[in-house]
Amino acid sequence: MIDTSFKITKTENSKISELDFNNIPFGRAFSDHMFVADYKDGQWGDMRIEPFGNFSIHPANIAWHYGQSVFEGMKATKAIDGTPMLFRPEQHSIRINKSAERLCMPAFPEDTFLEAVYELVKLDQDWIPKDEGSALYLRPYMIAMDEFIGVQVAKTYKFIIFCCPVGPYYSNAVKLKADDKFIRAAEGGTGEAKAAGNYAGSLYPAKLAKEEGFDQIMWLDAKDHKKIQEVGTMNIFFVINDTIITPPTSGTILKGITRDSALQIFEANGYKVDIRDLTIDEVMAAGKDGSLQEVFGTGTAAVVANVKEIGYKGDSITLNPDNYKVSPFLKDTINGLRSTRIEDTYGWTVRVV
Repeated sequence: MIDTSFKITKTENSKISELDFNNIPFGRAFSDHMFVADYKDGQWGDMRIEPFGNFSIHPANIAWHYGQSVFEGMKATKAIDGTPMLFRPEQHSIRINKSAERLCMPAFPEDTFLEAVYELVKLDQDWIPKDEGSALYLRPYMIAMDEFIGVQVAKTYKFIIFCCPVGPYYSNAVKLKADDKFIRAAEGGTGEAKAAGNYAGSLYPAKLAKEEGFDQIMWLDAKDHKKIQEVGTMNIFFVINDTIITPPTSGTILKGITRDSALQIFEANGYKVDIRDLTIDEVMAAGKDGSLQEVFGTGTAAVVANVKEIGYKGDSITLNPDNYKVSPFLKDTINGLRSTRIEDTYGWTVRVV
């Protein structure tokens, strides 16, 4: 049995007046409220929306030591008439439960997830930036809460959702390094889960790449270091000879919701799409012979991030994002759907009223 009722305690001290909506630092400003739920004795309960604040956590908290921690990233935007909008929220509920399953964590009920997101956004809707491309970023996450040292599955958990107003992410085109030493994920690993440890492991190679003048890593497969997987924390697309190509999500690649949206938008608009493995050698060759027309990443935070250069083993290819046609269309379409500037014929948007 699941206790799905939750109470709402409103803050008496809103901090919204402290935010400069014209200069929003990504991920460093937080709205007034958060949703919290606790798991114990085999069920979720004590669900509430309360003022944003700190937790008291035991030093032996098992998540800190052994990594039982998963999260999601999603956005709320504003329609042209000012109504708060959600974009495919049910897909984020499904995905966080897939991640939780991979890390032996309990599923969080989808209906409660959606209700919590809805009520939280409704309560903190004044924190949603009005400019198209900006948003209220929601961070649902789950952590183990057992207090002991030992590698085993926890019995208690906490589920939290908090919100950050954000401006556009990756507004400039980026330079990528295709890394043939470090890997993000291997077959049989946790690559398709949004597990906290995946991101910690990416920091060092990304740091080295930045020291070489790159912005992010293009991840290659663990076995041969040839097949392209992802870029930074995003899925990746290539346009070669007017065909949009993206790697399949076969266990090592995150099943991006923006990626899935992109594929449906491309199909609906008559683009030629090929979901297949492609190698860094193929991409470099296409860059050299001129058949590589565009490279871009997709993800919740950035929506679409254009690539202007790829470096690999001391060689490089450059592209001109000013000539891109596919990625601007995609970004404009997704932003337009979120703002209601473009009619939603996909059934993806949810009005928060």
